[in-house]
Amino acid sequence: MVKALADRLAEAGAEWLHQRMRREWGLQAAPLGNDDLIHERYRGIRPAFGYPACPDHTPKRRLFALLDAPAAGITLTESCAMLPAASVSGLVFHHPQASYFNVGHVDRDQVADYAQRSGLDVKEMEKWLGPNLAYDPSAPQ
Repeated sequence: MVKALADRLAEAGAEWLHQRMRREWGLQAAPLGNDDLIHERYRGIRPAFGYPACPDHTPKRRLFALLDAPAAGITLTESCAMLPAASVSGLVFHHPQASYFNVGHVDRDQVADYAQRSGLDVKEMEKWLGPNLAYDPSAPQ
């Protein structure tokens, strides 16, 4: 029960911070109601690594290094899960046309290009992007 409560509080804290940013940056005059929040009737998005718009978890490694997250008591597992589990991270974009989206299926050439730009080999990138692959990595090319 404590873990479930901690998860909900972490998400609520992230939403509170996002709302505060919108107000302080002049993007939202008054607090929004629950229905407005649920239907995302606000300017901007708050995607996170590992979610549909950013399915690759590995950029969390760079983010955590830049922010020195371990100094705040937050670390990453080998699979890039955050510890403690009731931790959240994300990116905030407030462009008027920003909206949530899903990354579709990617082909071998896209994975190879992304792997090269990310500094990982193709096999490792295929592991991280497995659900988004438009091909079977074990099939001959």
